[in-house]
Formats: sequence, structure tokens, C-alpha cells
Amino acid sequence: MKRSLICIAAVALLAVFWTFYQAGASGLGPGARAPELKGGPWIGGEPVKLADLRGKVVLLDMWTFA
Repeated sequence: MKRSLICIAAVALLAVFWTFYQAGASGLGPGARAPELKGGPWIGGEPVKLADLRGKVVLLDMWTFA
């Protein structure tokens, strides 16, 4: 019982470290600047640049069809 609990904790810890490693390697880790928004079509007009939103509270509602 104790051995299996240690194994589960070790796997969970490795998963957490691997997640942060992948985020840092992609340049999207904590404290990194957000990339420009891509995609479309845009509801309500032309695409918005992140520089135009600086200092404002923004809600992003992202979803997709599978």
C-alpha cells in the first residue's frame, strides 16, 4: 500500500514538472507575453491587437467543434 502510494505521488510529481517544462519550452510559461490572437472569422469587425487591449480587462471565450 505504501509503495503504491509513493509510486502514484512520484508519477504525479513528474507529470507536473513535465507540464511546466513543456510550457517553458514553447515560450508560453508563466510571465511570458501572450502571442497575438490569430484566427477568425471575427464577430464585430476586424481583428483586435493585444496592444489595443493593454490595461483593460478582457474575457476570452474560446471554443471549437470537434
